[in-house]
Amino acid sequence: MGGFWQNLEMAGSGRCDCGGVRYRTEAELRPVLNCHCQRCRRITGHFMASSGCPMEALVLDAEETLRWYEPAPGVFYGFCGTCGSTLFWKADGVPDWISICAGSLDQPSGLTTVAAWWTAEAADYHRLDSSLTQHPYESGASGSDV
Repeated sequence: MGGFWQNLEMAGSGRCDCGGVRYRTEAELRPVLNCHCQRCRRITGHFMASSGCPMEALVLDAEETLRWYEPAPGVFYGFCGTCGSTLFWKADGVPDWISICAGSLDQPSGLTTVAAWWTAEAADYHRLDSSLTQHPYESGASGSDV
């Protein structure tokens, strides 16, 4: 992989709000990307800010309440079945990678937000950060890049 996936920052750990899902990474995390696509907005309640790491580097220390939602074939969102925290995003098209919701990371994360994706679908109440690299895409296009 190229681009943002080559600019890794530091390893991390995190959890859902109730602690039913706890994780850590054994590799450095990618900088944060904000995804404003309609699906990420609805699932998170605003937009998805996510980092990520290679799939094999994610260690689940507790996963009793981890559930997966597949809104489209091969697209998965991981969340806590008890408290509802959105935690992960993965896709069959990128099988070796998992995105991790930045808000679930333990602080300090040491990460920086570097780009906004699907900005053409951003909510009308939200003011986009003009200092970030923006990728608008077209409304109705398929996929997500978080």
